[in-house]
Amino acid sequence: MQPTDLDFDRRHIWHPYTSMTRPLPCYPVISASGCELELAEGCRLVDGMSSWWAAIHGYNHPHINQAVAEQLAQMSHVMFGGITHPQAVSLCRRLVAMTPLPLECVFLADSGSVAVEVAIKMALQYWQARGEPRRQLLSLRHGYHGDTFGAMSVCDPDNSMHSLYQGYLPAHRFIDSPQCAFDGDWDERDVDALEKAILADGDTLAAVILEPIVQGAGGMRFYHRRYLQRVRELCDQAGLLLIADEIATGFGRTGKLFACEHADITPDIMCLGKALTGGYMTLSATMTTRPVADTISNGEAGCFMHGPTFMGNPLACAAANASLSLLEQGNWPGQVAAIERQLRQGLQHLRLHPRVSDVRVLGAIGVIETRQAVNMAALQRFFVAQGVWIRPFGRLIYLMPPYIIQADQLSKLINAMSDALDHPHHFMQG
Repeated sequence: MQPTDLDFDRRHIWHPYTSMTRPLPCYPVISASGCELELAEGCRLVDGMSSWWAAIHGYNHPHINQAVAEQLAQMSHVMFGGITHPQAVSLCRRLVAMTPLPLECVFLADSGSVAVEVAIKMALQYWQARGEPRRQLLSLRHGYHGDTFGAMSVCDPDNSMHSLYQGYLPAHRFIDSPQCAFDGDWDERDVDALEKAILADGDTLAAVILEPIVQGAGGMRFYHRRYLQRVRELCDQAGLLLIADEIATGFGRTGKLFACEHADITPDIMCLGKALTGGYMTLSATMTTRPVADTISNGEAGCFMHGPTFMGNPLACAAANASLSLLEQGNWPGQVAAIERQLRQGLQHLRLHPRVSDVRVLGAIGVIETRQAVNMAALQRFFVAQGVWIRPFGRLIYLMPPYIIQADQLSKLINAMSDALDHPHHFMQG
């Protein structure tokens, strides 16, 4: 890239969560391989983000490359309306086989946010088909489900990036998020707010939606598996649907293939995305049970009313099939367990650091919660100078590396996080 390219980027290209008038620094990547990103000036960065948690097998993986190239030689895209193709059938067969048994109907879409939109529409259309129209969902504070309007409407209404849109979004019901930590003691009072909400509004609610075990972009909080079990029990008692947003947690990130497995529960609707294609292409899936699918299909509309243009894109499905075949080889549990051990060993002592309020580790996720909000630009520059790519936000400095990361590469990331804490200008003052 030329200097003029960066000037054009700064002037004309809007990056996510960035101001056009005061843009954050932007670093030009020209190639990526394994767990490293190569910048235009030639230096390499160890990637601790898996490109927003998606590139679980690293970059430029020969198996996925080959699958995409072979599919490209056949067809890059074909509409999914009235047409099917082998890659979509193979992918859906894999998803049905690897998810809990009752989840057997698959709707393919083109992003995680759209998967959540589809799940919400499924829940609403389910009750409409039953002749009991219900318009509200019950969601958790500190939850995050995406940036489109339906997904935003079930994100934390006060503490999220979407508070700006209050008054424009559908009004849903929110309760306090669970307080019992994943590895802490269980307190039955943690479910009191949920019980009260269902008792008060159960006959008007369509579904409960949550991120199982890990609340991601809303705070990187890990909660107790018993809470998830009690949610399932209470939904069953009230006849409510349970939507599990596994977009960030699915495909091994928490140490289980799906986070719901920590609690041994099955949702009525499950959203999948991010790592589905190994970070190669955008693709998502919303899965549901036969009773939910049949109820929707037998309703007044006679079908499910949704259909993205790039639904079932063959290239994306080919990448997903290749990614899932790598998971099926069975190396990921050992890889994730090794990452978890090293993160615990490397981050634990930082609990005593005066700028740290908490340290959390689960599977291939390591989180440092700081007492002050980070200075994003300053901290990003520091990490790049250290030869690592870590993207902090709010009061969180965290890692979600590719599963294939080597011990020395992970050590480099951990050391950079630790060193960053010793510089006051990396944090907002006041």
